[in-house]
Amino acid sequence: MNTHGEGPPVAQPESFAFTPDNLARAEAHIAKYPPGRQQSAVLPLLDLAQRQSSGWLPRAAMDHVGDLLGMPHIRVYEVATFYTMFNLRPVGRYLLQACTTTPCWLRGSDEIVAACKKKLGIGVGETSEDGLFTLVEVECLGACVNAPILQVNDDFYEDLDGPLTEGLIDALSVGRMPPVGSLAGRPGSAPVGGKTTLIEPPEPPALQAALQPGDRGEESNAG
Repeated sequence: MNTHGEGPPVAQPESFAFTPDNLARAEAHIAKYPPGRQQSAVLPLLDLAQRQSSGWLPRAAMDHVGDLLGMPHIRVYEVATFYTMFNLRPVGRYLLQACTTTPCWLRGSDEIVAACKKKLGIGVGETSEDGLFTLVEVECLGACVNAPILQVNDDFYEDLDGPLTEGLIDALSVGRMPPVGSLAGRPGSAPVGGKTTLIEPPEPPALQAALQPGDRGEESNAG
Protein backbone atom coordinates (compact mmCIF):
# COMPACT_ATOMS: atom_id res chain seq x y z
CA MET A 1 0.00 0.00 0.00
CA ASN A 2 1.15 3.57 -0.64
CA THR A 3 -0.29 7.06 -0.45
CA HIS A 4 -0.67 7.31 -4.23
CA GLY A 5 -3.64 5.03 -4.66
CA GLU A 6 -2.49 1.42 -4.30
CA GLY A 7 -4.20 -0.59 -1.59
CA PRO A 8 -7.72 -1.32 -0.38
CA PRO A 9 -10.49 1.18 -1.14
CA VAL A 10 -10.79 4.15 1.21
CA ALA A 11 -13.93 5.91 2.39
CA GLN A 12 -14.58 8.89 0.16
CA PRO A 13 -16.44 12.02 1.34
CA GLU A 14 -19.61 12.71 -0.60
CA SER A 15 -18.78 16.34 -1.31
CA PHE A 16 -16.06 18.95 -1.22
CA ALA A 17 -15.97 22.72 -1.60
CA PHE A 18 -13.21 25.22 -1.04
CA THR A 19 -13.47 27.37 2.06
CA PRO A 20 -13.99 31.08 1.32
CA ASP A 21 -10.30 31.81 1.92
CA ASN A 22 -9.14 28.95 -0.30
CA LEU A 23 -11.66 29.87 -2.97
CA ALA A 24 -10.14 33.35 -3.07
CA ARG A 25 -6.68 31.79 -3.40
CA ALA A 26 -7.94 29.51 -6.16
CA GLU A 27 -9.44 32.44 -8.06
CA ALA A 28 -6.15 34.32 -7.74
CA HIS A 29 -4.31 31.36 -9.31
CA ILE A 30 -6.85 31.11 -12.12
CA ALA A 31 -6.52 34.84 -12.83
CA LYS A 32 -2.83 34.37 -13.66
CA TYR A 33 -3.75 32.71 -16.95
CA PRO A 34 -5.37 34.25 -20.05
CA PRO A 35 -8.94 33.40 -21.05
CA GLY A 36 -9.23 29.84 -22.30
CA ARG A 37 -6.12 28.75 -20.38
CA GLN A 38 -7.63 28.41 -16.92
CA GLN A 39 -6.92 24.68 -16.84
CA SER A 40 -3.25 25.56 -16.42
CA ALA A 41 -4.09 26.31 -12.78
CA VAL A 42 -4.90 22.66 -12.04
CA LEU A 43 -1.68 21.98 -10.08
CA PRO A 44 -1.97 24.82 -7.55
CA LEU A 45 -5.70 24.16 -7.13
CA LEU A 46 -5.08 20.48 -6.42
CA ASP A 47 -2.43 21.50 -3.89
CA LEU A 48 -4.92 23.82 -2.19
CA ALA A 49 -7.52 21.05 -2.12
CA GLN A 50 -5.06 18.58 -0.65
CA ARG A 51 -4.05 20.99 2.12
CA GLN A 52 -7.69 21.64 2.96
CA SER A 53 -8.38 17.88 3.09
CA SER A 54 -5.77 17.09 5.75
CA GLY A 55 -3.06 16.14 3.30
CA TRP A 56 -4.87 13.96 0.77
CA LEU A 57 -7.08 14.33 -2.32
CA PRO A 58 -10.54 12.76 -2.16
CA ARG A 59 -12.27 12.19 -5.46
CA ALA A 60 -14.85 14.86 -4.60
CA ALA A 61 -12.03 17.40 -4.25
CA MET A 62 -10.66 16.52 -7.68
CA ASP A 63 -14.15 16.83 -9.15
CA HIS A 64 -14.57 20.26 -7.53
CA VAL A 65 -11.30 21.45 -9.03
CA GLY A 66 -12.39 20.18 -12.44
CA ASP A 67 -15.72 22.00 -12.17
CA LEU A 68 -14.01 25.27 -11.24
CA LEU A 69 -11.69 25.01 -14.23
CA GLY A 70 -14.24 23.71 -16.74
CA MET A 71 -12.06 20.62 -17.02
CA PRO A 72 -13.26 17.02 -17.54
CA HIS A 73 -12.89 15.11 -14.30
CA ILE A 74 -10.82 12.41 -15.95
CA ARG A 75 -8.25 15.01 -16.95
CA VAL A 76 -7.92 16.08 -13.32
CA TYR A 77 -7.52 12.44 -12.25
CA GLU A 78 -4.75 12.05 -14.84
CA VAL A 79 -2.84 14.94 -13.31
CA ALA A 80 -3.36 13.80 -9.72
CA THR A 81 -2.25 10.24 -10.47
CA PHE A 82 0.83 11.37 -12.40
CA TYR A 83 2.40 13.58 -9.73
CA THR A 84 3.49 11.69 -6.63
CA MET A 85 3.22 14.82 -4.49
CA PHE A 86 -0.54 14.24 -4.48
CA ASN A 87 -1.77 11.71 -1.94
CA LEU A 88 -4.82 9.75 -3.03
CA ARG A 89 -5.17 8.07 0.35
CA PRO A 90 -5.41 9.61 3.85
CA VAL A 91 -2.10 10.35 5.55
CA GLY A 92 -1.06 11.21 9.09
CA ARG A 93 -0.57 14.69 10.45
CA TYR A 94 3.13 14.30 9.71
CA LEU A 95 4.03 12.80 6.34
CA LEU A 96 7.57 11.44 6.66
CA GLN A 97 9.17 11.27 3.23
CA ALA A 98 12.47 9.43 3.42
CA CYS A 99 14.77 9.94 0.46
CA THR A 100 16.54 6.68 -0.42
CA THR A 101 18.13 7.72 -3.71
CA THR A 102 21.87 7.09 -4.14
CA PRO A 103 23.41 10.14 -2.34
CA CYS A 104 21.15 9.69 0.71
CA TRP A 105 21.63 5.92 0.63
CA LEU A 106 25.42 6.34 0.62
CA ARG A 107 25.09 8.61 3.65
CA GLY A 108 22.89 6.21 5.62
CA SER A 109 19.25 6.59 4.57
CA ASP A 110 18.64 2.91 5.44
CA GLU A 111 19.32 3.88 9.06
CA ILE A 112 16.74 6.68 8.80
CA VAL A 113 14.04 4.37 7.44
CA ALA A 114 14.87 1.73 10.05
CA ALA A 115 14.63 4.30 12.85
CA CYS A 116 11.19 5.41 11.62
CA LYS A 117 9.95 1.83 11.44
CA LYS A 118 11.30 1.00 14.89
CA LYS A 119 10.02 4.15 16.57
CA LEU A 120 6.57 4.14 14.98
CA GLY A 121 5.97 0.41 14.60
CA ILE A 122 4.92 0.81 10.96
CA GLY A 123 6.28 -0.08 7.55
CA VAL A 124 6.76 2.04 4.45
CA GLY A 125 3.38 3.21 3.14
CA GLU A 126 1.68 2.76 6.52
CA THR A 127 0.22 5.15 9.08
CA SER A 128 0.75 4.89 12.83
CA GLU A 129 -2.19 3.80 14.99
CA ASP A 130 -2.54 7.27 16.52
CA GLY A 131 -2.87 8.77 13.04
CA LEU A 132 0.09 11.10 13.55
CA PHE A 133 2.65 9.65 11.16
CA THR A 134 2.75 8.21 7.66
CA LEU A 135 6.05 6.88 6.31
CA VAL A 136 6.88 6.78 2.59
CA GLU A 137 10.04 6.42 0.51
CA VAL A 138 10.65 9.04 -2.17
CA GLU A 139 13.10 9.76 -4.93
CA CYS A 140 15.67 12.56 -4.82
CA LEU A 141 14.51 15.60 -2.84
CA GLY A 142 17.32 17.79 -4.19
CA ALA A 143 19.25 18.27 -0.93
CA CYS A 144 21.99 15.75 -1.65
CA VAL A 145 24.76 17.91 -0.17
CA ASN A 146 23.12 17.58 3.27
CA ALA A 147 22.17 13.91 2.95
CA PRO A 148 20.55 11.93 4.41
CA ILE A 149 17.34 13.89 4.47
CA LEU A 150 13.80 13.38 5.76
CA GLN A 151 11.03 15.66 4.51
CA VAL A 152 8.28 16.26 7.07
CA ASN A 153 5.26 17.77 5.33
CA ASP A 154 6.83 20.86 3.66
CA ASP A 155 10.03 20.98 5.72
CA PHE A 156 13.48 19.41 5.23
CA TYR A 157 15.45 17.86 8.10
CA GLU A 158 19.02 17.12 7.06
CA ASP A 159 22.23 15.40 8.21
CA LEU A 160 20.23 12.74 10.02
CA ASP A 161 21.21 9.47 11.65
CA GLY A 162 19.20 6.94 13.63
CA PRO A 163 19.23 8.69 17.05
CA LEU A 164 18.58 12.11 15.51
CA THR A 165 15.63 10.68 13.59
CA GLU A 166 14.16 9.15 16.74
CA GLY A 167 14.60 12.47 18.54
CA LEU A 168 12.83 14.27 15.70
CA ILE A 169 9.89 11.86 15.94
CA ASP A 170 9.74 12.34 19.72
CA ALA A 171 9.49 16.10 19.23
CA LEU A 172 6.80 15.81 16.57
CA SER A 173 4.82 13.41 18.76
CA VAL A 174 4.27 16.19 21.31
CA GLY A 175 3.55 18.81 18.65
CA ARG A 176 6.97 20.46 18.65
CA MET A 177 8.53 21.24 15.26
CA PRO A 178 12.32 21.50 15.61
CA PRO A 179 14.06 24.18 13.54
CA VAL A 180 14.37 22.99 9.96
CA GLY A 181 17.67 22.28 8.25
CA SER A 182 20.66 20.38 9.57
CA LEU A 183 20.05 18.50 12.81
CA ALA A 184 23.79 17.90 13.11
CA GLY A 185 24.38 21.59 13.66
CA ARG A 186 26.35 22.52 10.58
CA PRO A 187 25.44 25.85 8.96
CA GLY A 188 24.08 25.63 5.44
CA SER A 189 26.13 23.21 3.40
CA ALA A 190 29.45 23.79 5.16
CA PRO A 191 31.89 20.85 5.38
CA VAL A 192 31.03 18.39 8.14
CA GLY A 193 34.47 18.74 9.71
CA GLY A 194 34.67 22.50 9.35
CA LYS A 195 36.64 24.58 6.89
CA THR A 196 39.93 23.24 5.57
CA THR A 197 40.85 26.21 3.37
CA LEU A 198 40.72 29.98 3.77
CA ILE A 199 40.79 29.59 7.53
CA GLU A 200 42.90 32.78 7.94
CA PRO A 201 42.68 36.18 6.23
CA PRO A 202 44.59 35.90 2.95
CA GLU A 203 47.97 37.62 2.79
CA PRO A 204 48.47 40.17 -0.01
CA PRO A 205 50.43 38.77 -2.95
CA ALA A 206 54.15 39.12 -2.28
CA LEU A 207 54.84 40.77 -5.61
CA GLN A 208 52.11 43.33 -5.09
CA ALA A 209 53.41 44.14 -1.61
CA ALA A 210 56.97 44.51 -2.88
CA LEU A 211 56.21 46.84 -5.75
CA GLN A 212 56.33 50.57 -5.12
CA PRO A 213 54.65 53.10 -7.38
CA GLY A 214 57.94 53.85 -9.13
CA ASP A 215 58.54 50.14 -9.75
CA ARG A 216 55.47 49.92 -11.95
CA GLY A 217 57.03 52.13 -14.59
CA GLU A 218 55.35 55.24 -13.34
CA GLU A 219 57.28 58.35 -14.32
CA SER A 220 57.29 61.57 -12.46
CA ASN A 221 55.54 64.49 -14.07
CA ALA A 222 58.16 66.81 -12.65
CA GLY A 223 59.99 68.78 -15.29
